[in-house]
Amino acid sequence: MVYPQCLESAGANCVSIAETKPGTILSRIIESRRAEVARRQRIMPETVLRIAAGKADAPRDFAGALARDNVNVIAEIKKASPSAGVLRREFEPAALARAFEQAGAAALSVLTEEENFQGVLAHLRDARAAVALPVLRKDFMVDRWQVWEARAANADSFLLIAAALHDTALTELLALGRELGMEAVVEVHTAEELERVLAMGARIIGVNNRNLHTLEVRLETSLELVEMIPDDRIAVSESGLRSAEDLRQLRAAGFDAFLIGESLMREALPGAALGRLIDAVSAGSSASGAGSSDRSR
Repeated sequence: MVYPQCLESAGANCVSIAETKPGTILSRIIESRRAEVARRQRIMPETVLRIAAGKADAPRDFAGALARDNVNVIAEIKKASPSAGVLRREFEPAALARAFEQAGAAALSVLTEEENFQGVLAHLRDARAAVALPVLRKDFMVDRWQVWEARAANADSFLLIAAALHDTALTELLALGRELGMEAVVEVHTAEELERVLAMGARIIGVNNRNLHTLEVRLETSLELVEMIPDDRIAVSESGLRSAEDLRQLRAAGFDAFLIGESLMREALPGAALGRLIDAVSAGSSASGAGSSDRSR
């Protein structure tokens, strides 16, 4: 399915949507997001968001938080997902954010897509206000209006999915984010997508182990693609990460950071679970004499 058209209400600010396989979870979410953005633009024009963004807190350094020589975990706050349903009925983003910060998270990710993940922007605002960590807006970005909305909500970074956007759109949204002080995480799942985003200068590369068309998870996806990521970029492995051994293997392969959500959200005490995971990875790395590895070839 091709979406060459732009959102009518966006006018000159619209971006084009890439080809997605018809009938898949990704294509359905993108269609829904485009309609929702069009509806919200009529209520909240971009000019209003620009004013709000100008009054927002200064952005925190998301890329810098992931570049440290630590076990850098982006702890994800989400209530539900299409693949797993409701993950956490008692859901307090601020409390979760504080627990993750105390446990040693390098940064946070907060879902703001409502229909499939039961997320809203208020979750991001509440989480960020409770901590000093940089926070990623995790959503399906299809329009520059959403980038302004993210900054107005105090987001420090946002997600761009290569499978959902054409090169011109990715380039435009990356550039706008940088103008606003936010370095986007650009997500890929295939070698072709990775080559595309590297060519346009993406600095934070998220390798999603979950196929967004089928929802299948393969940790091997990260291991296969990491060798293509230059050392001057930040490599993040996403989805399906559950054990200290997973993180040790990926860290040794050259990943700088790890986005973990579902396994933590299922825990009775997510912060404590994160703390144990980080300690186990650190202890295992010290015992083996292995820290993070570069990707020099």
